Amino acid sequence: MCIAAWLWQSHPVYPLLLLLNRDEFHDRPTKPVAWWGDGFQKILGGRDGLAGGTWLGCTRDGRLAFLTNVLEPDLLSSAKSRGELPLRFLQGRKSPVEFAEDLVKEANEYNGFNLVLSDTSSKLMVYVSNRPKGELVSVQVVPPGLHVLSNAKLDSPWPKAQRLGTSFMDLILKHRDEEISQEDMVEVLMFDTTKADRERLPNTGCDPNWELNLSPVFVEVETELVITDAKLLPFDHFVRTKTHTISLFL
Repeated sequence: MCIAAWLWQSHPVYPLLLLLNRDEFHDRPTKPVAWWGDGFQKILGGRDGLAGGTWLGCTRDGRLAFLTNVLEPDLLSSAKSRGELPLRFLQGRKSPVEFAEDLVKEANEYNGFNLVLSDTSSKLMVYVSNRPKGELVSVQVVPPGLHVLSNAKLDSPWPKAQRLGTSFMDLILKHRDEEISQEDMVEVLMFDTTKADRERLPNTGCDPNWELNLSPVFVEVETELVITDAKLLPFDHFVRTKTHTISLFL
């Protein structure tokens, strides 16, 4: 689980300004941000120490990819690792549209995901998702503006997404065409521990108490996820926000 908010091609200082909180199992091994990769293209980003993929990465020539999981009660233990999707795009040569269209053919081999792909040099950004189940895989060009992505579709009106989007826009309007300090972005936006009202929680089919604990932008309290298939989680079941990332493309 993660949440991302970004301003795309609509600010005089930042062609792209991206904020992302990564919520992850406390004991899942994670490698810190560094340059890494075996292909022709080195990647800057954190890395999953278990499956080897990433949730967010970029390259020197302006390719960017980031990922959130879709919140759902049933997971497929035989599914491919979703973290390989950003990695494959970043290490390849396909455009965001080409990669997304090819991914449609195999999207159902993964548990639910939201994937954003961008080539900032060509000012192109694409969103692709394999949920809801039973529907056609969604591929769309992301228009300029402010966008928020949590654990549902792009710009879905989930309480945490709406709260982060509103706070982000307020901060942008406060600074207008000026640079925004990274400290303000993290402290004002990404450390928000406000929980949603129970009646506004999304109906995902998951335990409502679990949904409530995961409803803040910053998940402060370790939240236990009940998983019946031990193959899915070879470590503890407690989730919290583990990393904050600010990506500035100038």
